[in-house]
Amino acid sequence: MSLLQDITRLLGRDNRKNQARHQEDLLTSLLVMAWMVEARDPYTGGHLWRVSRFARLLAADAGLPEAVVARIAVGAFLHDLGKISVPDHILGKKDRLTDQEYEVIKTHPEVGWRLLAEHPLAPLAEAALRAHHETPDGKGYPLGLSGIAVPLDARIVGICDAFDAMTSTRPYRRGMPIAMALSIIEENLSRQFDREFGERFIALGHAEQLDHIVGHSDLGIPLHECAMCGPTLVVKRGQKSGEHIYCRNCTGEYLTESRAGRLVTVPTGRMGTPKDLEPEADSALIAGIVRESARALLAA
Repeated sequence: MSLLQDITRLLGRDNRKNQARHQEDLLTSLLVMAWMVEARDPYTGGHLWRVSRFARLLAADAGLPEAVVARIAVGAFLHDLGKISVPDHILGKKDRLTDQEYEVIKTHPEVGWRLLAEHPLAPLAEAALRAHHETPDGKGYPLGLSGIAVPLDARIVGICDAFDAMTSTRPYRRGMPIAMALSIIEENLSRQFDREFGERFIALGHAEQLDHIVGHSDLGIPLHECAMCGPTLVVKRGQKSGEHIYCRNCTGEYLTESRAGRLVTVPTGRMGTPKDLEPEADSALIAGIVRESARALLAA
């Protein structure tokens, strides 16, 4: 091999590495954006991670190609991006939404798409973001799609999103048991939920394959309880004993302590300052999702 061929080969390899790094940086920027939007709602800590994990599990169980599984998992993490435009008093309302407030909620799929549309990786998440509230019976939103007109990614993410909403605590109720949420999905197959993927998801639930995700904000890290608000405290991977975390609903301050080999949170009786309550993206969690997804997506 000539010197020129050696140089060309090395340059090609460097270009591929640089391209991969650039794509990973772009993906990271999207996930950070979504994480910061989620941080506005104190009762949805870990929601994006959970929906993404459920969606990855369901897509893989359905035997979809690795690149499609990765795309769906990324779309699931980004699906609520448009909630940036929903006022706080609607997101955190404890009572039933009025018709007008519900109309505001229904704008978030298209708002999310408008935010994302010019991003180089936008096509990865378009289906999940725009159509995760479409339903087989055509009564969903924003377009009223029905049957197989609902995109594959959205059919999966819609199930996972609804399941997490049912099993998570909200300002107006505690999260319901897994079995109850699965029964609601079963009762609404072919109406609110795609039958094929819904049945697969129910089977995963009965096989206890969802238990390690429900009520968690990262793999192996459950949400911790705020004494006032319930499970709203997000403990990050690598969190150390002696650090403070805060409930973003009541602003209560908690101290992390190591007891019997596990981290617990203890109320200090103080409230967090505005500086304490500033959202900060979980870089370790996001880096893990990028590593898990980027290789399959770039190979597609």
